[in-house]
Amino acid sequence: MLPSLKKKAETAGPPAMPAWHPNFRNFERLPDTKVVRTAFFVNGVALVIAAVLLFSFGYQTYVLHDLNRQVAEWQTQIDRDRHSSDQAIALFKKYQAEAARFAEIDAFVKSKPAVSPLLLQFGQTLPHNIAVDLFDLTTTGLRLVGTVRGSPDQASGYASAYLDQLRDDPVLKDTFDDIALVNLSRSRATGRLSVEFSLHLKGAPDKKP
Repeated sequence: MLPSLKKKAETAGPPAMPAWHPNFRNFERLPDTKVVRTAFFVNGVALVIAAVLLFSFGYQTYVLHDLNRQVAEWQTQIDRDRHSSDQAIALFKKYQAEAARFAEIDAFVKSKPAVSPLLLQFGQTLPHNIAVDLFDLTTTGLRLVGTVRGSPDQASGYASAYLDQLRDDPVLKDTFDDIALVNLSRSRATGRLSVEFSLHLKGAPDKKP
């Protein structure tokens, strides 16, 4: 009977309460028990950032110094080669001027037909009753002045016939695009008929010889 009473008494008693005591600890004065403090990480990150900035500044300074050195070397080369460069430019300008003059002369020569073939053609086709007094070949054409033998009526006919002959000449057609009789008058010195023909060169800007 005793064991059952003891068990009942134990179960019927009030629950046990933990012991209570006041907390007198001052957390501000207690020592820091952290193994690695937060300030260490902050200082470490700041040092890394400062090192990176210092390295970047040093590298930029080196690059700027190297660029200044290269610019100084290039300027030295430019100053050394300036005299020869100026001479080359002067020679090139002189060459351009001479080339322009040569091109102008060449164009002038090519714009005019050769005189010898024309003289030969006129000599072979010239009628016996017409004498050539002036043969003037210019850049735009040919001025041909002559004297016609015969009476006034015959001389006028001879001049017109020679004009048609010049216009139908196959050799002259390749060189001249317009052949005209510009003057027909009596010479006071000889009493004969003086005639003038104008032959315009193909491609010439002005049709007046």
